[in-house]
Amino acid sequence: MLAVPVLALLLLVSTPQAVRAGLDEPPSCDYQIGWTAHVTGGLGGAVIPVTTLAASGAGSLREALETPGRRVVVFEVGGVIDLALDSLAITEPHVTIAGQTAPSPGITIIRGQLGIFTHDVVVQHVAVRPGDAGQGVGWEPDGISLGSAHDVVVDHCSVSWAVDENLTASGPRFEGATPDDWRANTSHRVTFSNNIVAEALSNSTHSKGEHSKGSLIHDNVTEVLVYRSLYTSNVDRNPMFKGGARGAIVNNYLVNPGIIAMSYILVEDEWMGMTRQLGRASIVGNVLEHGVDSNAASPLLFAVGPLEVHLSDNLATKLSGAEVTPIAGLLTEVDQLGTPPVWPPGLIAGLAADLVAGLVGDVGARPWDRSPIDARIVAEAIAGTTGHVDSQDDVGGYPPVGPPTVAAFDPDDWDECFVFVPEPGREAASAVALLAMALLARARRQADRSARRGDREWNRSSSRA
Repeated sequence: MLAVPVLALLLLVSTPQAVRAGLDEPPSCDYQIGWTAHVTGGLGGAVIPVTTLAASGAGSLREALETPGRRVVVFEVGGVIDLALDSLAITEPHVTIAGQTAPSPGITIIRGQLGIFTHDVVVQHVAVRPGDAGQGVGWEPDGISLGSAHDVVVDHCSVSWAVDENLTASGPRFEGATPDDWRANTSHRVTFSNNIVAEALSNSTHSKGEHSKGSLIHDNVTEVLVYRSLYTSNVDRNPMFKGGARGAIVNNYLVNPGIIAMSYILVEDEWMGMTRQLGRASIVGNVLEHGVDSNAASPLLFAVGPLEVHLSDNLATKLSGAEVTPIAGLLTEVDQLGTPPVWPPGLIAGLAADLVAGLVGDVGARPWDRSPIDARIVAEAIAGTTGHVDSQDDVGGYPPVGPPTVAAFDPDDWDECFVFVPEPGREAASAVALLAMALLARARRQADRSARRGDREWNRSSSRA
């Protein structure tokens, strides 16, 4: 019975985005939500095709990103871009990366990171998998990292195997004379939506040792929305808001965190001599499922420092089936509110009870043409068999680097938001079967948990009788 809705999700996914030049008015695209509802990236600008998988040079992704002016980057090649320990940096504003336009198997970036250091950027349907790259201690790449960026959307991307954070929004903490200046000069107005954030490397090459981190929302980053994403097998930061950060965590599926799931922490040593700022967080409609690596005592939210927080309609369970504590930490400065202290304009949260079945077929890069890596990650998350990893080699290694697949970009295949729904192929059918089996396994696991919980409650009532 589960295969039908999953198939519908895969066929009706409204994710591939692109645009034709010369738009009279900005379109309304699915990724335009909340604080970034106005962000169009490069829509209406030049269309620049990527024609090589080389890390640099003519026709490369790097060349397209370094080109000034409003632009949409499309792909006439598919495959792996090996950065060979380098990184890609977006410093020119008004750009859309439309990974959905690539021929199968899409675009995967390995052995390096993607950094965003400007404004009005949309990144869609790209996989970034830095990995340990065979390096020693000191190799510490993020996956996708924002530095002092604003008006940015990262949507339907797959980020795994980073050594620092998989997906982060950061910048200077205290640039400027006032707290308003601090907030203006670091990252702000950011949406992370419909992403897979998975398997950040644990005991790998980070100089601090164990360092598996999902997403860091750095000090004083504001108007950030983490929405409808799968966070699986990251030890910590799923996500983490640091001191003074403000935003919303809505309709995410968290599986097998380690020490901590979500957190808000103002680190006192980092704020010495500065006026401590009040954090604000709205945490609504999320699902947390502890896994084999989870700390059973870990709450949904661990909080330290001055914070206004609203939690509602979150479903969080331990392996035993018992409920996870909603919030814990040093709560003397934490004010739990009945209504959200911040909320993305116009956003309507879905119900947590309906989240998983509707999310798993529509997260990550190119869910209609899901890579074997993402298919495994999603299936293991649903089935509860996912685990923390120290190297990409623990789970099959990097995707193979080889000659690209090639197909000319046809603008007539894409609407003003670069949305295109492909015909279902063998890959989609395989994904349906895999998801259906995983969802059935999850349903059986939840039934077992409920049964165990019922047995415990019956035993307690019997002992009292």
